[in-house]
Amino acid sequence: MAQQRRELPTVEDTEALGRELSADLTAGDLVVLDGPLGAGKTALTRGIADGLGVQGRVSSPTFVIARQHRAGAAAGAVPMVHVDAYRLGGDLDELDALDLDTDLQHAVVVVEWGLGVVEHLADRHLRVRLSREPESDVRTAVWEWVE
Repeated sequence: MAQQRRELPTVEDTEALGRELSADLTAGDLVVLDGPLGAGKTALTRGIADGLGVQGRVSSPTFVIARQHRAGAAAGAVPMVHVDAYRLGGDLDELDALDLDTDLQHAVVVVEWGLGVVEHLADRHLRVRLSREPESDVRTAVWEWVE
């Protein structure tokens, strides 16, 4: 799949893109989110979670590092693990302690700040780069499957 790009004028647009991306995700998929603070990584994750049909409110897991969301009751719902790798600071021992490779067998794993840190966990991953225009709420997403 070729690289795709979309402008996201509102938070709702960012969440809608997450729901759209979730249609191609199944247990075992890794999603790596990259972008500066305020670029929309958590909003995109909320949309992915909604599309997957997971339970529970999705918020940034900054202080707990990883948050597990069980699959909802809807047919086809898939569990999701939401990780914030920012505080790991590239500490691969702490990353290994999260046991994400085991989670990947049963869930979609979405990692904020994961670029350059978690790609080795899967044979392929969906990389989403988010940016925000200066002095604006308009965000841009660029995404592609990387093998």
